[in-house]
Amino acid sequence: MGKIFDALLPEHEDFIRKQRLFFVGSAPLSDEGHVNLSPKGHDVLRIISPTEIAYLDLTGSGNETSAHIAENGRITLMFCAFEGPPLILRGYGTGRVILPETTEWDDLIPQFELLPGARQIIYITMHKVQTSCGYAVPNFSYTSERETLKRWAVQKGEEGLEQYHRDRNSISLDGLPTPIGESLV
Repeated sequence: MGKIFDALLPEHEDFIRKQRLFFVGSAPLSDEGHVNLSPKGHDVLRIISPTEIAYLDLTGSGNETSAHIAENGRITLMFCAFEGPPLILRGYGTGRVILPETTEWDDLIPQFELLPGARQIIYITMHKVQTSCGYAVPNFSYTSERETLKRWAVQKGEEGLEQYHRDRNSISLDGLPTPIGESLV
């Protein structure tokens, strides 16, 4: 089973800061609902404290994590070592969605580079951290970030992104409302 911690240790924080990719898992309460697993790249993650992590969420084709958090709060982050010594680290917790034009956004956004297509901040309070071996995770070498999403967002422009959020990010795959969708009403 791996080791369990109540919070991130300094060595966990160092490990997380070195990762170029992390994964976000969430699910609706319904047994019929879809479990969501999303990869996240770019320099969007910040460690706020040993029990708090936030990431700048960029526009995507869906907005499942946001809908799931609004419904039940549950979220899991996973980091894998693809280079160097093997390790997997998971952070289990509850999340909240922070939208632009709110006081919380204004307080947190200075910690991030505001990337094109930024739509919300996902703020996680972790109640459990688990590490495991990662022996079966293959080695990969990082070459670069893909710039496709940034170029797409710039090309869409502010009005185009707002329309995209309205059309594609307002409800989840399972019909759950997202905070973005509720803010656009």
